[in-house]
Amino acid sequence: MSHLKRIAALALILSGAAWAQPAPAAPPTFAELEAAGARVGEIRILSREIFDTTDPKEDKLLFRWANKLHIQTRPGVIQRALLFKTGDPVSVRLIDETERVLRDQRFLYDVKFRPVAYHDGVVDIEVETRDTWSLDIGASAGRTGGANTSGTQVKEYNLLGTGISVGFARSNEVDRSSNEFEISNERAFGSRISLGYSHARNSDGRRDAASVVRPFYALDTRWAAGVTASKDDRIDAIYNAGNVVSQYRHRLNQAEVFGGWSQGLVDGWVRRYSLGVSLQEDAFVPEPGRVAPAQLPPDQKLVVPFVRYERIEDRFERELNRNLIGRPEFFALGLASTVQLGWAATGLGSSQNALLYSGSVSRGYEPAAAHTLITSARISGRLTGGEVRRQRLGVQAQYYLPQSRHWLFYASAAGDGLTRPDPSELLMLGGDNGLRGYPLRYQSGERRAQFTVEERFYTDLYVWQLFRIGGAAFFDAGRAWGGPNVNTLNPGWLSNAGFGLRIVSARSAFSNVLHVDLAFPLNAAADMRKVQFLVKTKTSF
Repeated sequence: MSHLKRIAALALILSGAAWAQPAPAAPPTFAELEAAGARVGEIRILSREIFDTTDPKEDKLLFRWANKLHIQTRPGVIQRALLFKTGDPVSVRLIDETERVLRDQRFLYDVKFRPVAYHDGVVDIEVETRDTWSLDIGASAGRTGGANTSGTQVKEYNLLGTGISVGFARSNEVDRSSNEFEISNERAFGSRISLGYSHARNSDGRRDAASVVRPFYALDTRWAAGVTASKDDRIDAIYNAGNVVSQYRHRLNQAEVFGGWSQGLVDGWVRRYSLGVSLQEDAFVPEPGRVAPAQLPPDQKLVVPFVRYERIEDRFERELNRNLIGRPEFFALGLASTVQLGWAATGLGSSQNALLYSGSVSRGYEPAAAHTLITSARISGRLTGGEVRRQRLGVQAQYYLPQSRHWLFYASAAGDGLTRPDPSELLMLGGDNGLRGYPLRYQSGERRAQFTVEERFYTDLYVWQLFRIGGAAFFDAGRAWGGPNVNTLNPGWLSNAGFGLRIVSARSAFSNVLHVDLAFPLNAAADMRKVQFLVKTKTSF
């Protein structure tokens, strides 16, 4: 008996010693590794399937089939997108920027970085990504501003796991029906060169576009260059009270070649300089069988050498449940500005001498913790014969006020103004661009003001691990006025209220936000519907 007691006492002592052992130290964070001067060792790319079948919620027959049918993203595609390499000093900033770059890829659902081994000042990093379902075969239908749209398409956003996007689509939109083929590759030939080509055969003409561009793909990128060209033959329409009042044919050719350089990121700021030449040719002719406007815009050709300057502040914030549901979003809160000046001269083949100018500026603010205000302004136009023409000036502010994990108040205000525009450039306001309770393009003019407030609701519902659900109650107000084509039936301020669902297909590359809304115009004309039903896909909430 005493022997058994001694064994029990020894077991108790050993058990106590085991509990007394210190817990394993947590692995260092990237911030701690950077502070210690660590360098990047091995980079392990873990490209995961769409569904994690080790999770009981995703271990379903349908999800296993989807994984088998789907071709995973090749590790080399992820590797080429990284902004750091073996031997580099560990940089939290570069890891964060790489995450932003990767999350911009539609064929990726999730991105994680982990330090997995640290020895002799060297850290091995694991980059884990999870794919989306990238093959879109199906049909779509929508209704906005009293007009129906529909389409069918076959598009692969990640062809054979290479990151190449290729597709064919048939669409019936408000202005035209179209058959379109497109192909693009953001990192062609294992490089940073982006290639793109599209061809559309439309009911009113055709459009072709091609581009070869090495962009400023990261804040520290030192040079960029590219060539773009497009050719468009289409019918443009002028609207009044949501109805087409005149139409004409517009043939537009555009091209640009440019080269740019930068010193990269210096003290939190990026400065970029570019030189280039652009071409724009516009031809306007009456279309047989259509009512032409009282006066067509004049034909013109502009050959424009230009200089461009960009200044960007490195300041980004990661948020959740703002314009998406359940996925991280990155807000650029730093100052970002662009100025471009060009000179079109008759000696270079232009139809007139003109100074062309454009510029934009944006800045984000955080007036309180997690509150976000994004402001922006832009201007473009030309000075010819001592007269400003085709100038457009616009300003916008967006405010996000989180009230809890599930509720958020959103407000936006925007204003635009035109100076001596062409008829096709008039500002539109209606069901398709900000006033959900009214027919599309219901008002038009040379001035426009829009206001929106929304109470957004983000649920925890994750239906079949495929769909995230949200909702919104909204109020819109606005007006478009000035110029030769004012809506005489209802020219004043318009407003509407409504509510709707937001549905996100979280595991697909084509996971835009589906809006299903009911909107009620508050000061509608007698012949208008008192309820507008809208179904539309958008890129955000």
